[in-house]
Amino acid sequence: MAASDTTAALRVRAPQVPELPTATWANGWRIGHEVVLSGMTAHPASREAAARGAPLGAYEQTLLVLGKLEALVQAAGGHRHNIVKTVVYVTDIADKDEVGRARRDFFQGHYPCSTLVAVGGLVFPELRVEIDAWARLDVDLRQAVEPAA
Repeated sequence: MAASDTTAALRVRAPQVPELPTATWANGWRIGHEVVLSGMTAHPASREAAARGAPLGAYEQTLLVLGKLEALVQAAGGHRHNIVKTVVYVTDIADKDEVGRARRDFFQGHYPCSTLVAVGGLVFPELRVEIDAWARLDVDLRQAVEPAA
C-alpha cells in the first residue's frame, strides 16, 4: 500500500482534557469520520473530592467522564450524539445502576452501543468508573432509524 493510499490521522486535543507531557498515549485520534478515544476517568476531580472527604460516587464520576469524552468529540468536530460505542469499566458491579442513570441523563434516549465490565481496580483508588469510546462524525444517533417490526 502506498503512503498516498492511507488516511491521515489527526490528534484530538481539548483544553478540558489536558494530556500530561509524560503521557505515552493520545487522548484521541480522528481518522476520516471516525474518532477513537482513550479511556477517561474523573481524575483529578475525583482525587480533589476524596481529599475534601466528599468522594464522588459512580453517578458523578460517570457524568464527568462523559463530559470529557464529549469535549474530545467536539474538538474533533462533532457532538455527543456522534458517540456510537463505549466500553465502561467499573470497580464495583453494584455501581451499574448509577452508571446507567448517568448515561440516561447524558445521552437522553439516544444511546450508543456499550459494554460494561467490572475490573479489580483503576489507576487511582478513588476512581470507580473509566470509559473509552468511538464516535463517527458522519452519524447522529438522534436520527437513527428503528427497523419495522
